[in-house]
Amino acid sequence: MLLHDFLDYQAREHPDRTFSEQGERRLSYREAAALSNRLARALLRAGVGHGDRFAYLAKNNLEYAVFFFAASRIGAVPVPLNYRLAPAELAYVVSDAGAELVVARGEYVQTIEGIRKDLPQARTFVAQDAPAPPGWVGLEEFAGVEQAAPPEARVSPDDDLYQMYTSGTTGRPKGAVLTQRAVLSQFMQQFVSVEVQHRDRVLVVAPLYHAAAAVTALGTSLGGGTLVIHEDFSPGEVVRALSEDAISRTTLVPAMIQACLAFVPDVADRSYDDLRLIVYGASPIAAETLRRAMEVFRCDFAQGYGMTETTAQLTLLTPEDHRRALRERPELLLSAGRPLPATEIRIVDAEGREVPRGGIGEVVARGPQLMRAYWNLPEATEEALRGGWLHTGDAGRMDAEGYITLEDRIKDMIVSGGENIYPREVENVLFEHPAVADVAVIGVPDERWGETVKAIVVLRPGAQATEEEIVEFSRGRLAGYKRPRSVDFVESLPRNPSGKVLKKVLREKYWAGRERRVS
Repeated sequence: MLLHDFLDYQAREHPDRTFSEQGERRLSYREAAALSNRLARALLRAGVGHGDRFAYLAKNNLEYAVFFFAASRIGAVPVPLNYRLAPAELAYVVSDAGAELVVARGEYVQTIEGIRKDLPQARTFVAQDAPAPPGWVGLEEFAGVEQAAPPEARVSPDDDLYQMYTSGTTGRPKGAVLTQRAVLSQFMQQFVSVEVQHRDRVLVVAPLYHAAAAVTALGTSLGGGTLVIHEDFSPGEVVRALSEDAISRTTLVPAMIQACLAFVPDVADRSYDDLRLIVYGASPIAAETLRRAMEVFRCDFAQGYGMTETTAQLTLLTPEDHRRALRERPELLLSAGRPLPATEIRIVDAEGREVPRGGIGEVVARGPQLMRAYWNLPEATEEALRGGWLHTGDAGRMDAEGYITLEDRIKDMIVSGGENIYPREVENVLFEHPAVADVAVIGVPDERWGETVKAIVVLRPGAQATEEEIVEFSRGRLAGYKRPRSVDFVESLPRNPSGKVLKKVLREKYWAGRERRVS
């Protein structure tokens, strides 16, 4: 089976059901299938066929997911671009992918026009919802003249389905290549625990160039659900939609959940009668934030842990796990859950040996949802997938029941006086302070201890706290060597599009001028 087979099935069985909506605009399943056929034919006419890459630069929109289905029909490979990247970074990704065609929407048409000279391999430029500059073609002209019948093409489950670039928090972004088989395996793994129902109205607010959002959107259509598209994340608009637009499911990163709770005054006063499930992941969530969200939204919660290289998820903390945590095992709220079906996870030391249950080591995994490779990076691929296991770079532990708890990125561990400190443990404690809206913990240089713990804190609107109060709050909650020695207050924390705090950015000013960035 292939991705587009599911769209065709829904278009046949439920042609008038809404595939996606954005504001007042609607796209039915019949219309989505027809558009995907026209786009597939247009790509072929432009010389983009089996195995060829094309780039897509846009914020979330009604037609975004359709490009994936169109590509699936002919074996072409979409490369969704992060619109937050600088022009030079976009030029690098498009060139690295060897994209022969670029589609840009709205304001990003001019962004791509500004770097056209740096994209010698791109032959065709398509403008969506914007005037077409000289040398470009409008999307309506590009696809509108094509037939809506499926094109003739041979596509295999082992063919590449899409290529997503890692966030590039260290070094250049790498293109993770996901096959049809990997992505469809992921859907089946998720459906075992989190069923998509035809009546589901799924709010899509995370950017669709991100792995979790794309899987949410594509997976929803497999079950005949409706995508409710928000172009950008706005806490007030998300809360309004969850309470007024009959939304049954959504996927949010923890920073979004936190913003909804902290910056929408009436969030706890609204009713969320249709809301059935919130899936969260992509970065750690504080237990206090999660408890508050469960109280406010009064729906099921599920957490997925994974990365671009694993399609989206390796593990799931199910709704039942969340209920169990509230009943008898509160520590499970800090867990990432247990492996998905057909997924194996081990915790290993630096030599690759499995550590005893409860011990901390690197999380490694294997399963059908793993990427095929990093695009044109054989050495990086071999390193990441050595021994047939994906090495995640995350430090974690596994308990006797198989629940995985992530401690931190291995590279973010703080070593103070010979003791290992995982910032997430400190952050979880500081999140319990009533004045703290957001917090990140890093190691900063210290002549005596090598590194000491620094907390960088964002206060809630109207709240006040001093450095001494924050430090004192941790006393009795953390061992002495884990407590913050200093606190800085900032307006916001730098995050990548996945919601992960960019600790490299935070550390920079404290480690500037030092040859070694760890002690």
